[in-house]
Amino acid sequence: MEALLSNYVEKSLNNYMRRNAIFLCERLYAEFPSEVNLQLLARCYLNNNHAHSAYYILKGMQMAQSRYLFATACLEMDLFSEAEAALLPIQELGAEVPNGIGAAVHYLLGIIYRNTDRVGGSVEHFRKALSIDPLFWAAYEELCMLGEAEEATVYFGDAAVHLVQEHSLGNASNDLQITDKDQSSDSSQTFGLEDLSLCHVQQMGGNNIKDMCQNNHGGALLAGPAGEITNNGCKMSFFKTPSPVLTQLSDPPSLVRNMQRCRSESSGRSSIQARRKFARVNESAQVIRGSLFFDSGRRRSTRLAAARRCVNTSRGSDNEAENLFTLTKSSSTACSSTDCKDQSENLEEEFRSASSTFSSSEDVKFFQHEVVNTKLRGFLPNSSTTESAISDMMSLLRILGEGYQHLCGFRSQEALNVYQKLSLKQYNTGWVLSQVGKAYFELVDYLNADFAFSLAQQISPYNLEGMDVYSTVLYHLKEDMKLKYLAEELISVDRFAPQSWCAIGNCYSLQKDHESALKCFQRAVHLNSRFAYAHTLSGHEHVIMENYEDGLECYQRALQIDARDYKSWYGLGMIYLQEEKFGFAEHHFRRAYQINPYSSVIMCYLGTALEALKRGEEALEMMEKAIATDNKNPLPKYNKAKMLVKLGELNEALEVLEELKECTPRESSIYALMGEIYKQHKNYDKAVLHYGIALDLKPSTFDAAKIKAAIEKSMLPDELEDDFLALGSYS
Repeated sequence: MEALLSNYVEKSLNNYMRRNAIFLCERLYAEFPSEVNLQLLARCYLNNNHAHSAYYILKGMQMAQSRYLFATACLEMDLFSEAEAALLPIQELGAEVPNGIGAAVHYLLGIIYRNTDRVGGSVEHFRKALSIDPLFWAAYEELCMLGEAEEATVYFGDAAVHLVQEHSLGNASNDLQITDKDQSSDSSQTFGLEDLSLCHVQQMGGNNIKDMCQNNHGGALLAGPAGEITNNGCKMSFFKTPSPVLTQLSDPPSLVRNMQRCRSESSGRSSIQARRKFARVNESAQVIRGSLFFDSGRRRSTRLAAARRCVNTSRGSDNEAENLFTLTKSSSTACSSTDCKDQSENLEEEFRSASSTFSSSEDVKFFQHEVVNTKLRGFLPNSSTTESAISDMMSLLRILGEGYQHLCGFRSQEALNVYQKLSLKQYNTGWVLSQVGKAYFELVDYLNADFAFSLAQQISPYNLEGMDVYSTVLYHLKEDMKLKYLAEELISVDRFAPQSWCAIGNCYSLQKDHESALKCFQRAVHLNSRFAYAHTLSGHEHVIMENYEDGLECYQRALQIDARDYKSWYGLGMIYLQEEKFGFAEHHFRRAYQINPYSSVIMCYLGTALEALKRGEEALEMMEKAIATDNKNPLPKYNKAKMLVKLGELNEALEVLEELKECTPRESSIYALMGEIYKQHKNYDKAVLHYGIALDLKPSTFDAAKIKAAIEKSMLPDELEDDFLALGSYS
C-alpha cells in the first residue's frame, strides 16, 4: 500500500494535480509515518505554494533532502537566516551530497548571500554551482546580473564539455554495470526464458494444455507485422502476445546468425527425428506442446513427461486425439492450398529444431546473457554521438552566455552582434527575442525594441518575462492603443503577475492619471515584493507628482533588492537635483554611471550636477562623452550649448544649436537659448525673432513667462535698461 500511494503521489505531482497529491500524501503519511514520506508531503505543499505548511513540518529534520526542502520553504518566506542555517551542513558534505543537490545548494546559498548584502559570498557560491553543473544557467544569470561573470568560455568551454561528457557517459556505463550485475547475480532474478515466457502464457488465461493450445495455432517464430504469418497470400494466425525470447531474436543480428547456425548443424538430425516421432495424428499436438513449453523449465518437463506417458502407453484417448487434431486442423483452415500446409509443416519443424538446440542449460544461460546485453546496448547512447551533442549544446550556451553577459553589462550593441550568430531556430524564440528587445531599449531604439518584443509575444504569448519593459517601450513611443491592448492581453494571461500590473500602470501614466498608475505599481509590489522594477516605476510616479520623500523610499527599496538597478540610482539623483542638493545628486548619478557607462542620459545629468558644483571642465567633458555615445540624443547637445554660453564661447554654442535645430525643429528651449545668444551679441532683431518662435511652439507656463520677460528686455537699449535698473534701486 505504501508503494502504491507513493507512486500515485508522484504521478499526481508530475501531472500537476497538486491538490490530489496533497490529499493522497496526507493519507500516506498518516498510514506510514516516516521522514521520507514527510519529505514527499513537503514537496506537495511547496508545489502548491504552501510554503508555511512545508516550513512547519520540516523544521528540525536532519536528513539532507529535508534540510534542502526546509531551506526552500524559508526562502519563499524570506527567512534567510534559517535557510542558511539549514543549508550550511549540507554544503559541508561536499562531494557526498545525496540526490545530486550539490549545485542547487550552492545556488540557494548564493541567493541568500545576495539578499543579505554579502556579494562576495554570493559570487563564490554561484561559481561553485557552475563548476559542479555547467548547465546551471540560473547561476550564470545571477553572476551576470551581479556584474561578476567572467568570459562565457570559462563556464561553457572545453573543461565544461569534458565534465558533462564524464557525467553523462559515466552514468550510462554505471547503469549498465549495475543492471548487468543484477541480471547475473541471481538466477531467480535473471531476465530468463522460463519466467517471462511462462508469464506471457499465463496472461492468456490458459490453465491447461488444451486451453493454451486454443490460444496458439502453432506458428510463433516467423511473425508478420500484423500478428500473422504470410506466404503467397496465405495467412496464419498465431499467439498475439509473443514470447520475449522471440521478440529479442528478431532484433540483434548476432543472435539471428546463431540461430541459423544452430539450425544448419542439426537440420539432418532433426528431420530424421521429425519423421520418426510425428508419424501419427497427434504429432501436431506434440509440436504445439513443444512450441509452448520448450522454455518453461521444471513445469514444462513435468507436463511433457505426462504427455509422453500417454503417447507411449495408450497413445492417448481417442477423444483427446481427435480434439487435438481438430485444433491443429483449424489452424490451417484459412489456407486451402497445399502450399499453406507445407509451409505450416516447415514452420513446425524449424520451431522444434530450434527448441532442441537450447535443450542444455548452458546454452540457455548463454542465450539469456546475450539477450540482456543486447537489450542494454539498445539503451546506451553512442559515445561519439553523445560527445558531439554535448559539444553542440555547450557551443550554444557559450553564444547565449556571451550575449547575456554583454546585455547585463549594458553593452547592448555587442549583445545584438552576438545574438546574430544564433541559428534562426534559436533566434526566433521568445527568450532570445526578449533579450534583443531589451538591448534595443537600452540603446533608446524604441522602434526596433517594439518590433522585437511584439515578435516575442507572438511566439510565446503566455510568457510574461520582459513584457514590463515592453510596456515602457510603448510608453516612450506614446503608443496609447497598443499599450492598452498589451495590458489587456497580459491581465487575461495572468492577473496575478507583476508584469501585468506594470503594463496597466504605464497605460494610466501615459494618460496622465498618475494616481491610478501609482496604485497599479503598488499592486505589482504587493504581488511580488522583490520585483525591483515595480518599485522603480512607483518612484518615477512619485517624482512626477512631486512627492519626493515617497519617491526616495521607493528607489531605496528597489536598490535593496537589486543594487545594480541603475534606474533607481538615476531617480535618486534626479530628486536631489530638484532639491538642489548637488553633492548628493552627483554621487547618485556617479553610481548609476559606474553601473551603466553607456547611457548618454546618465552622462548628461551627471554633467549637469558637475556644472552646478562649479566643475565646468569636468561637466563639459562629460557632455562630450554623452554626445559621442548617442549622437541622436538632443539633451547633451543642448546642455553643452548652455555650458558654452556660461563660459562665454557664444559662437561655438550657436553652432551646436544650429545643428540641434535641424534634428529637433519643434523644441522651444532651443530657440529661446538662441535668442539669448543673439541678445548678448546685441543683435536684438534676431533675438526677438527667436524668442517669438519659442513662444509659438507653446512651451510650459513657466518657460513662457521667462521668454516674455526676455523679449521685453530685448526691446530696450542697454543704456535704458541700465538706467531703468538704477531707478529701481533708488526707489
